[in-house]
Amino acid sequence: MFRTALRNVLAHKARLLMTVLAVMLGVAFVSGTLVFTNTISDAYQNSSAKGFDQVDVAVTPEYRHSEGDRVGKLAELDQAMLDTSAKVPGAASAIGVVSGFTAVADKDGKLVGDGFQSQGGNYWGDKDPRYPLKEGAAPRGTGQIALDAETARRAGYQVGDTVRVSVDGPVLTPKVSGIFTTDDGNVAAGGSLALFDTATAQKLFGKTGTYDQIDVKAAAGTSQTALKAALDKALPEDRVETQTGAVLADDQAETIASSMSGLKQGLLVFAGIALFVGTFIIANTFTMLVAQRTKELALMRAVGASRRQVTRSVLIEAFVVGSVAGVTGLLAGVGIGAGLRSLMGTIGAVVPDGPLVVTPGTVAAALGVGVVVTMLAAWLPGRRAAKIPPVAAMSSVHAKATTKSLVLRNTIGALFSAAGVAVILAATTMKGSDGQAPMGFGAVLLIIGVFVLTPLLSRPLIAAASPLLRIFGVSGKLARQNSVRNPRRTAATASALMIGLTLITGMTVMAGSLQKSIDKMASAAIEADYVVSMASGAASLSPDVAKKLAATDGVTAISPLRNAPGQIDGRNSEYLTGVNGATIGKLTDLTLKDGSFRVGGDRIVVDQETADRYHWKAGSAFSLAFEDGAKKKMTVAGVYEGNEMIRGIFLDNKVLGPHQDDPADRQIMVKTSGGASDATKDRLEKALGSNPAIQVQSKQDLSDQIAQMFTLMLNMLYGLLAMAVIVAVLGVINTLAMSVFERSQEIGMLRAIGLDRRAVKRMVRLESLVISLFGGVLGIGLGVFFGWAAGELIGSRMQTYELVLPWGRMVLFLVLAGGVGVLASLWPARRAARLNMLSAIKSE
Repeated sequence: MFRTALRNVLAHKARLLMTVLAVMLGVAFVSGTLVFTNTISDAYQNSSAKGFDQVDVAVTPEYRHSEGDRVGKLAELDQAMLDTSAKVPGAASAIGVVSGFTAVADKDGKLVGDGFQSQGGNYWGDKDPRYPLKEGAAPRGTGQIALDAETARRAGYQVGDTVRVSVDGPVLTPKVSGIFTTDDGNVAAGGSLALFDTATAQKLFGKTGTYDQIDVKAAAGTSQTALKAALDKALPEDRVETQTGAVLADDQAETIASSMSGLKQGLLVFAGIALFVGTFIIANTFTMLVAQRTKELALMRAVGASRRQVTRSVLIEAFVVGSVAGVTGLLAGVGIGAGLRSLMGTIGAVVPDGPLVVTPGTVAAALGVGVVVTMLAAWLPGRRAAKIPPVAAMSSVHAKATTKSLVLRNTIGALFSAAGVAVILAATTMKGSDGQAPMGFGAVLLIIGVFVLTPLLSRPLIAAASPLLRIFGVSGKLARQNSVRNPRRTAATASALMIGLTLITGMTVMAGSLQKSIDKMASAAIEADYVVSMASGAASLSPDVAKKLAATDGVTAISPLRNAPGQIDGRNSEYLTGVNGATIGKLTDLTLKDGSFRVGGDRIVVDQETADRYHWKAGSAFSLAFEDGAKKKMTVAGVYEGNEMIRGIFLDNKVLGPHQDDPADRQIMVKTSGGASDATKDRLEKALGSNPAIQVQSKQDLSDQIAQMFTLMLNMLYGLLAMAVIVAVLGVINTLAMSVFERSQEIGMLRAIGLDRRAVKRMVRLESLVISLFGGVLGIGLGVFFGWAAGELIGSRMQTYELVLPWGRMVLFLVLAGGVGVLASLWPARRAARLNMLSAIKSE
């Protein structure tokens, strides 16, 4: 039986080629994902580990939790702690570390690198072991700065050049005193690193006399553990935390692995989708191969082969196909991994140097996936073949499915579909994350149900296309009959395309609806013409920025938004939002649920969700403790309906500011006399010194930014799902090619009675087009339903959510489905037209 199985593989290698390709693409996706993520993770981990070479023990401030009326905050590392750390037994040296956001502009005034990775710090003394100087000297005073070599290269800076930088808003213009090399992970990832002398860094980052971290180097012969123990004894336990460099490196490696895990899982999900689609092709291929070899299998049964042996022979064929697909998919995956890494460089992402990583786990996964998926998909056709009685097979009595089996299939499909719809509808009545798991389960049930029902659905849906097919005469009539001749085969072929289009349509509906809802939210909640913030999004603005904007011509109202921790009634911690009480009402358009929007003195306004949590209403009073420990009695003036953009407790900055050690603004809302215009925006930007680190955005800019984000996300998803569509195309090609082989005698007879080659090609193309459009209609219909259901879940937490159906894109998807059908039919149609009439008529 083993030799028979191998002979069958070699005899049908052309027909198995598409199956190998389908599995190979899925395996290549899996192995490529593993190679890519392992390579990137390994490169970052190695680079990060080098960054801890100069750190044997790191001393960091301990977080002091809230106690009584005292608000939780970080302890401070002062000069005394640094001196103590340097003098403990076993310490060779100690360095005080200061860091913060620092944006660097290139010579064209544009931000260098990603804003989130624009970092600044301090250069320790004349020779900092963390940052070996490549050129120049250490920075001294406020007029000098040192840049990392990669940033200097990208921006075109040399020692002595003047560079424009910004820490919290105002533009600084120091000269480049030196250029250094670094293994910092942010720089390796494409960010920038600018260093000031320690005193300047402390002043700029609002940390005068204090440090973010103390790095201690061990003396020769002292272990990291011994040094840590000495530091624990010398430093106050309630104010600091110590960790060895080895632990920090391990933690960093774990963080990198965790961050890459999300990317890996996301990519593997799409690889799984491609493989799932591939199972339809494998099952279809082996079902057709078994059907074509029915008499051969019956003869084997007649001469003594058992059912188990027949099933085993089919599984051996599947094992060979899966092995070939696994090996070729692994090789292709290694190429994909290398290509993705190169692609990151071309799109501007910087990855640390390192070798391509192909682990034994990747090899095992590739081979395992290829073999297991193929054998699982081939098991049912093999089992079905073994159950055919030899006499029935010889007489082809088995060819058609029994009425009983069709009724059973349709009943199971209907039950699954009904259960799936019921679970999804129930999930839409839940709130937020509570409904995610039930909705996912319901979606799986519905997809399975529709797949099982697809043979039943194929007849009426394909029949609906009859009027259009009549235009093509005999070819159109034959194409329709061929499409419904074997509903199960048509269903399996169409289902592969259906799954891909279901996901693509569902995501498009959700993305379009979310974009519209966020646009609506922004326009409804914000009356300000502009919102000013740092480019990084995370860094804060200096209070000087608000002063400059307020003094700009045409500005009629302004309100800085300032965050600070606070404590309610000595129990619960909340983040407070400081605003300009006199103008915030003109800059927002929030729906009041209770009271009035009057902020100032002891009056605050609060969003509905927070008010419900504390059982507040207009007139409620409570005790508020600020971060400096001071307390004040506050009164709720009003309750507003919050949203994802604006929510929380609003109080006047005049009340909040005196209790802050280092006041800084997260955003600044600006209203102008002339409204939003290019001229007004240009005037505001010039008032801020044309600072690349600060972004001035109108409501339209915010909407465009959101649209760009959704477009980028959709394009990435389309690219990832394209693999599933490619596999579906291979499935259509495979089914048509094998169908042409099965119907060789029939096609020969049609040619003999007058059907010319052009008509034969048209018949095969129309058959492919009908099957593809059938899959497209099912996929788009399911996608819209899933998009609506997911939207109902989102709408439970987003008041402005509304369903948006992208009719233009849905028509485009249907056209693309038709295009897939026409493309997939080119080779089978050409092959059918070139069949020799006499040879075809004589074939069995």
